[in-house]
Amino acid sequence: MDPNQYCQEKAAASGSSFYYSFMFLPPDQRRAIIALYAFCREVDDVVDDCSDEQVARTTLNWWRTQVAEIYGGNPQHPVAQALVPVVHEFNLAEEHLLEIIDGMEMDLDHPRYQDFKSLQLYCYRVASVVGLLSVEIFGYSDRRTLKYAHDLGIAFQLTNIIRDVGEDARRNRIYLPMDELLQFGVTAADIMNANETEGFKELMMFQIQRAQRYYEQAFEHLPVADRKSQRTGLIMAAIYRATLDELAASGCHVLKERVSLTPLRKLWLACKTWIKN
Repeated sequence: MDPNQYCQEKAAASGSSFYYSFMFLPPDQRRAIIALYAFCREVDDVVDDCSDEQVARTTLNWWRTQVAEIYGGNPQHPVAQALVPVVHEFNLAEEHLLEIIDGMEMDLDHPRYQDFKSLQLYCYRVASVVGLLSVEIFGYSDRRTLKYAHDLGIAFQLTNIIRDVGEDARRNRIYLPMDELLQFGVTAADIMNANETEGFKELMMFQIQRAQRYYEQAFEHLPVADRKSQRTGLIMAAIYRATLDELAASGCHVLKERVSLTPLRKLWLACKTWIKN
């Protein structure tokens, strides 16, 4: 299969909100961001789909060799092959692709996070770094846009964490900081057993408010001159913020249900944001 076609199918199959923002891009940028997104999905799937920890680590190490091949050799995987022209055309840093893999490996090392500072490192690696690579593809004229990308990545990952608390618990993972669970009188057992206490509801509202602050910070950093080039990120933000609003409005019953927007609403938000910006 053609490498770009493989990436296209990988991205489409995920059903992610990100995919709705890609359709508005020019062809060269669209191919580039889809290849980057497919790379993220591939390395994330290594951890999520592999039940043997050692096999997962070995596979992630293999992906590190593929990254090296992207920059100086002959990569084997179709996603890596698709990235070869992309990293050169858009000047994507090798260390950033390696940091994404490091972030995915943290899922093998840290089923719990003691505090927000340690969680923040995880969010940076698996989301902010992707944002920094994305702005290189979209283009920017002001370095403040990099700060926007950093904070928007944190906001996206916090939204994912809030939405997926129950799903993650079923994989024996808790991304909510343990010291904040203690602060609201919630135990790890409450989360693992889907015990929705009053304290849990308060804890989740605290998490939602933090995520909203990161969205606001990101938008404050985005210069007017770069708003047009960064419309794809703004589309993602509109969809993710709408998801966060739905989570808050529904009472945040994330231990037993998963809130998501319909494809039609995502498309409507995408079109509305593109026209507005």
